[in-house]
Amino acid sequence: MSQHNHTITIDTGFHRPRFDACYLLIDSGRAAFIDCGVNASQPRLLAALAAAGLGVDAVDHLILSHIHLDHAGGAGALLTQLPNAMVHVHPRGVRHLIDPSVLLAGASAVYGAAAVRATYGVLLPIASDRIVAAGEGHRIAVGQRALQCLDAPGHARHHLVVHEPAAAAFFTGDAFGISYRELDTAAGPFIIPATTPVQFDPLAMQASIARMLATQPQVMYLTHYGPVRAVARLAADLHARIDRMVALAEAAAAVPDRHGALCAALREYYVSAAQQHGVLLGAAAIAEVLRLDIELNAQGLGVWLDAQSRRGQLTAPAQK
Repeated sequence: MSQHNHTITIDTGFHRPRFDACYLLIDSGRAAFIDCGVNASQPRLLAALAAAGLGVDAVDHLILSHIHLDHAGGAGALLTQLPNAMVHVHPRGVRHLIDPSVLLAGASAVYGAAAVRATYGVLLPIASDRIVAAGEGHRIAVGQRALQCLDAPGHARHHLVVHEPAAAAFFTGDAFGISYRELDTAAGPFIIPATTPVQFDPLAMQASIARMLATQPQVMYLTHYGPVRAVARLAADLHARIDRMVALAEAAAAVPDRHGALCAALREYYVSAAQQHGVLLGAAAIAEVLRLDIELNAQGLGVWLDAQSRRGQLTAPAQK
């Protein structure tokens, strides 16, 4: 757990250390969580709240960037401990919080039912009167801190980002990529896009990044992992890497073992890019840090290829 400008970064403990973050925002004795990890993350969130000198009744909001389980899987259980909190989620996500069965089935299709049960446990439904549909421009106050939710598709159609204009900051979920502290160098953070299945849309992702960048943000709070600066350079890297990943996907489209070829191509690309960035870890160590992301990004690119094939549109997007 670390504190940054009245914002506390909490390691949810999901998967491995410094992989999955959520945030505790505090002002004037009031608080909000942005994302919440999984059921097993709950003790860490409550401990962060207590360490800040606040009780559970101080939390007014749980804001979910999107409903993928590493971000929102623990929402139902956490709400049982936060008597005053309302959940703010993209309008497309509301029904899945009320009835998480479809969400659970979707995760099971990606990871396998046994793995989902072991990793995420029981997803508790949330009563509809505790959910707010956070559409485009939805505003939230945390004490005197003013937040605004913006629609941010590309990673998922049910994705929003939280803008705090006074801090020149965004809480980005997966809309501004993945950047692990193990891969930081003297040149700053290393970043890759998150193309997780099943709704990756490269043009929409490019547009969401450009929209955030247009506000001239100074810091982006990523779920994977933590706050990053050098925002303009990271945005340029993301634009270029989205284009490159789409090109790699299209090159693998007709390969018999498409998924295996995509994983191999992404592994080679990420390792090379990280080494060019100055990461001193060996190739195997870099690939291990990114192992889960390589697998999921390849899956997401495969789903996107299938969708493009059905539409007869296998062409790479222009960089924005």
